Formats: sequence, C-alpha cells, structure tokens
Amino acid sequence: MSQKTKARSWNELKQAGNQFFKAGQYGEATRFYSLAIVELHKSNPKNVEDLSILHSNRAASYLKEGNCSECSKDCNISLELVPFNVKSLLRRAAASEAQERYRQAYVDYKTVLQLDANIVAAHDGANRMTKALTEADGPAWREKLPTIPTVPLAVREKLSRAAPAAAAAGGDVSAEDARRAGALKEEGNALVKKGQHAAAADKYTQSILCHDKEPAAFTNRALCYLALGRYRDAVGDCDAALALDGVNIKALYRRAQAYKELQNTTACIRDLKELLEVEPGNSAAVKMLQEVQREAPKQQTAPPPPQEKKKRTRNRKK
Repeated sequence: MSQKTKARSWNELKQAGNQFFKAGQYGEATRFYSLAIVELHKSNPKNVEDLSILHSNRAASYLKEGNCSECSKDCNISLELVPFNVKSLLRRAAASEAQERYRQAYVDYKTVLQLDANIVAAHDGANRMTKALTEADGPAWREKLPTIPTVPLAVREKLSRAAPAAAAAGGDVSAEDARRAGALKEEGNALVKKGQHAAAADKYTQSILCHDKEPAAFTNRALCYLALGRYRDAVGDCDAALALDGVNIKALYRRAQAYKELQNTTACIRDLKELLEVEPGNSAAVKMLQEVQREAPKQQTAPPPPQEKKKRTRNRKK
C-alpha cells in the first residue's frame, strides 16, 4: 500500500509530467500535471510554491497544444499563489500574444523585464508588441495600456540572490547522456533519409529525453511531424528549438510551414519575415512568403474555416 501511495505522490506525478513534456507528449503531460495538482491539494494545500509551479507547468503544456485560454487560466492561478513568477508571466504573455491580446502581452513582457532585464524572450516579445500596438493604435498606443505593475524591490532582490544558486545547481548533461543523445539523433537522421518519419520521430524523442538542450533534435523532429501531418506538434518543437537558440533558421522556417498548414497566416508571415531579416537570401522563405501573401486576401474574403490558435518563439541548427 505504501509503495502504491508513493507511486502516486504529487511529486512522482509531476516528474512523470515533466518526462512526457520533454518527449513532446503534451496531452499526457497535461494529464499528469492535473493529477499532481489534485494530489498536492489533498496532501498539503498550503504548499503554495509547488502548487504555483504545477499550474505553471500545466500552462506550458496547454500552450504547446495551442490551448491559450486554459494556459492563461493556469498562469493566473500560478501568479495568485506566487506573484511575479517569471515563467508564468512569460507563458501568459505568449498566450495573450497568440490570441492577439497585445496590450496584456506587452504588460507581462515588461513586468518580466523588471524582474530580469537580461531575458531575451521578454525583450523580443516587448518589441513585437510595440510594433503590433503601434500599427493598431497609432503613436498614442501607450495611452490605452493597462497599468504595468511595479515589482517590489524585495522581490527583485530575492530573485537576484536565487539566480547564482540556481545556476550552480543547474544539471549539466553527462558526457554519456550527450553521446547517447547524439547517436540517437544520427539514427533518426538515417531514418529520415529513408522516408521513415514516424520511426525517426521516435529516435529524436529518445534523444531529447537524454539531452533536451539540443535544438537540432527538436527541429529534426519538427520535420518529421510536418511529414506526418502533426502540425501543432511541429509548432511546439520549433518553439522549443527557438527557446534554446534564439534565431534558428530551420525552426523559423518549419514553424512557418506548420502555421501555413494550420491556416494561421499572420503567424506564418511573421516567422518568414523574421527569418528573412537574418537570412535575406533564403530563396525558400522568399517563395513561401510570396505564396502566403498572395493567398491571404482570398482567405480574408472567404468564410473562415474551423481553426485554431497561434503560438510563438524563435531559434536554429542541425
């Protein structure tokens, strides 16, 4: 009985969710994070810090699945439990941006920058929102913003003290895990050449489980997901690659391909333009951008098909 209880403890469920998330199985990750939340409420409801983390983790899974509404709800709960949680702010900003709620996204990105001015994703997000809001509202766009909360000095000091400890505790991948991850990735590459995309995706998943800080494994698996018609999963993998390597050409191009198939024209064009700012001579991106821009007016005049939501991020390699 004790063994069974241990197997279903909230922490065990959380770790299972983390493994599914790393493997790109976001539906399963969501399910296990939900079970962990229930168990923690039963065993220790006053453990607000871990509850906040669990809701933030589930928000990340929802975001990968394109469920921006549920992502925002979980981020709100996480931030009520532990205000100024950087990951929850970034995830809520991403969900708001995907839903074209640019003012709220801007506020969250700017709040993150008060907490840590070195977070590239927040800088990039704030710049994108500035551009989008200027186009939508004109020069006076700032007058329509919600109030940006002021982060208390005590919170900033606490984060600055925690940062060195977190860096010291950061688990570098072992040489053996890195070697194994590389070998699995090469096996996946060989399977792609044979057109065996499902088997290749499995190899890349195993590689990611060994070492989840290698952008190429994510962009390669995204290629497989595109071939398999799993466009949402391809977006999620490109997001992961871009989070690791901010201007990853392959991730931007493959995410644009996925967004095109998902009929998310705005996001597709955005990724292609971002890619072309880095690599103006990329003929494939130029061609796709021309095609999408030609089709855009037709899609706007036709009745909109049943559709999805958006996403974002950025990065590169193979």
